[in-house]
Amino acid sequence: MILFNYIVMCLIFGTTFLAIKIGIDAGAPPFFSAGVRFFLAGVILFSIMVWKRKASIALLFKKEMFLTGFALTFGVFATLYWAEQYLSSGIAAVLSATAPLMILLLQTTITRQSLPTVAWIGCLVGFAGVLLMLLPGLTVTSSTVWLLGCVVVLFGQVFYSAGTVYSRRVIQRFQDSSPIALNAAQMMYGGALLLILSLFTEKVDIQSMVTPAAIVSLFYLIIVGSMMGHTIFYWLVAKTNPVFPATWLYISPLIALTLGVILYHEPLSILSLAGGITIIGGIILININSLKQLLEKKPSMLGKVSHHR
Repeated sequence: MILFNYIVMCLIFGTTFLAIKIGIDAGAPPFFSAGVRFFLAGVILFSIMVWKRKASIALLFKKEMFLTGFALTFGVFATLYWAEQYLSSGIAAVLSATAPLMILLLQTTITRQSLPTVAWIGCLVGFAGVLLMLLPGLTVTSSTVWLLGCVVVLFGQVFYSAGTVYSRRVIQRFQDSSPIALNAAQMMYGGALLLILSLFTEKVDIQSMVTPAAIVSLFYLIIVGSMMGHTIFYWLVAKTNPVFPATWLYISPLIALTLGVILYHEPLSILSLAGGITIIGGIILININSLKQLLEKKPSMLGKVSHHR
C-alpha cells in the first residue's frame, strides 16, 4: 500500500505544476486561486472526517495546525504560484526538487549529526545543478523577473523542509487524530492566509476565474492535487519518515518537464535540462542510504505498516 500510494502521489504532483500554470495563464490571480484551492479542499476533507467521527472541531483551535499550515501550504504555495507567472511549470518543478536537500540539512542541524561523505557530495552536486538552472537568468539578455522567480521558488522550499520535519512531530503529538484530518486543518489555515494575502495584494476579477481553463485548473487542483495528493503525502510522512515522501520531488519534476514541453509547448534549454538532471542526481546521492534502507525494508513495509521507521 505504501509503494502504490507513493507512485500515485508522484503522478499527481507531477501534473499539478502544469495545472497551476494553466490557471495562472488563464488570468486567475495567483494568491486568490491558491487560497480558494486549499481552503475549499481543507473544508471538504475536514467536514468528511468530522462526519465520520475521525476528527473533532477542537482540532482547528490547536496552534500546531496553524504553524503547519503556515509552512506547508502558505509559505510553499504563495511563492510557487507567484513564481509560475514568470517561470515554466517544468522549471518550477525542478527547482522544487531542492527541498530534500534542505530537509536533510535541517535534520542534521537539529540532531547535530555529521553527514556522511556521499551526502556532502550530493549537496555539492545539487547546488551545482541549481547554478546551472539559474545560469540563463544571469546573462544580460535574460529577464530579471525570471531569475527572481527562480529564487522565490527556492525560498519557498525552506518553508517546505521546515514544515515537513515539523509535521512529523505534529502527527506523533496527535496520534489519536486521522492524518487526513490533520492535513485538512493545515490546508484550511494555509488557504485562509493565502486569501488574506490576496485581499491586500491583488485585484480579483471574477471573470478571469470563470474561464474554462481557470475552472478546470482549479477543480483539478482542489480534488486531485490537494484532496488526494496532499492527503497521501501526509499519510506517507506518518507511515515512513519525512525524507521518503519528499523524494517525489526528484521524480515528479521529470513528469512535469515532459508534460510542460509536450502538452503546453514550454521552452526547455539544454542548460535547464542539464541543471535539472544534476539537481535530481544530487538529491539521489544525498538520500542514497535512506533509499537503500527503504528498498531493503520494502517487503515488510508493504506487508506490515507497523514496522515503518
